[in-house]
Amino acid sequence: MNIAVFGTGYVGLVTGACLANLGHNVHCIDIDERKIKQLQKGIIPFFEPGLADLVARNVSRGRLLFTVDAQTAITFAEAIFNCVGTPSREDGSADLRHVFAVAQIVARTARGYKLLINKSTVPPGTAQQCHSLIQETNPSSEVEVVSNPEFLAEGKAVHDFTHPDKIVFGAKTLKAYSLLRRIYTGRARTYIPVLETDWETAEMIKYANNSFLATKISFVNELANICERVGADVKMVTQAMGLDYRINPRFLNPGIGYGGSCFPKDVRALIHAAREKGYEAQLLQEVDLLNERQKNYLAHKIKARFGQTLQGHRFVVWGLAFKPQTSDIRESPALALVQGLLNHGADVTVYDPVAHVDVREVFGEKVRYASSLSDSVIDCSAILLATEWDEFRNVNFAELGKTMKHKMVFDGRNIYEPEMVKEDGFEYVGVGRK
Repeated sequence: MNIAVFGTGYVGLVTGACLANLGHNVHCIDIDERKIKQLQKGIIPFFEPGLADLVARNVSRGRLLFTVDAQTAITFAEAIFNCVGTPSREDGSADLRHVFAVAQIVARTARGYKLLINKSTVPPGTAQQCHSLIQETNPSSEVEVVSNPEFLAEGKAVHDFTHPDKIVFGAKTLKAYSLLRRIYTGRARTYIPVLETDWETAEMIKYANNSFLATKISFVNELANICERVGADVKMVTQAMGLDYRINPRFLNPGIGYGGSCFPKDVRALIHAAREKGYEAQLLQEVDLLNERQKNYLAHKIKARFGQTLQGHRFVVWGLAFKPQTSDIRESPALALVQGLLNHGADVTVYDPVAHVDVREVFGEKVRYASSLSDSVIDCSAILLATEWDEFRNVNFAELGKTMKHKMVFDGRNIYEPEMVKEDGFEYVGVGRK
């Protein structure tokens, strides 16, 4: 099939490359000419394992191209994926301007029957709004809107596209469902449920998915804070909880909060969508508040150990991306930690395997950027682990401690065993550890 994909961010670029890899002919469109030129040269604007090779392979086969020419791409395509950004507004609602802009240009340009597939995460009711907008823009339009939410986790997005746990179609007609099945031929398997439902339910499934995972994270962080005060070890508690088949051990890892482009934004958007319908989603409000509080966890621990004024101390923050295997720093707890240290007079060194460039745009020369683990700890009073990259899991603390001012580890992701760290002569502080 011939397919157009609007947006070349995480969702759009992964979707376009993976659809091309299934044998479709794909045009990826973006209004950012600089980004398109980079992609045409094979330069991926963010880090995502496996994506660069996938893009290069399908460009070389002639199945994938990048363009700013939206009209030509729409004319070429049988199906058009809407993968543009839906950032949060100040009130927490999703900013849908780009989603509606795509719907309008498709309505003006498309001739004959085509699918407009909303892949971006949007509140329930957005497909209906896109349908109404298309009819207002071009009453004779044959474009049919469908909802096909993505469930791609950054750091393993290519794997998630090719090995999904579910595929969700929200549509109004059998013709739309049939065309969606054709698009996903080659990815569908007998063991992968394909859920065919209506627009609003499909849109709600995505928000429910992310909001539940965010709730699980905030719950276990709250549990860790209680464990710390009553003298229990949260790691053993969550291990026992995870053995209950009704609970499942995934996302039961306490830490310093969640970040990224999905969980914070989607929780707030669902809160706002409920409020617009006259309902206060108090549980989700607390999930969001607890997460923001948890981002300050390590800063409070550091001040308790070194004093309210941190002048004269240098701290190194290991990990800046909101999670491993990505360069995405949006709403990363590490950034809140760095800013909190700076606000209290500390000198800060940072180290991350891939996110340095993006962090430099945030902090400029306010912090020192280390090139390696050994370089990062020089003259530091403590190591603050914020992102659990594999590189940080098996380090020689005894060797690193030789160049440090004080030997301390603040483990914001509980990846170390306290006894082993102490054997290397370090003080250890975890999250909810005994």
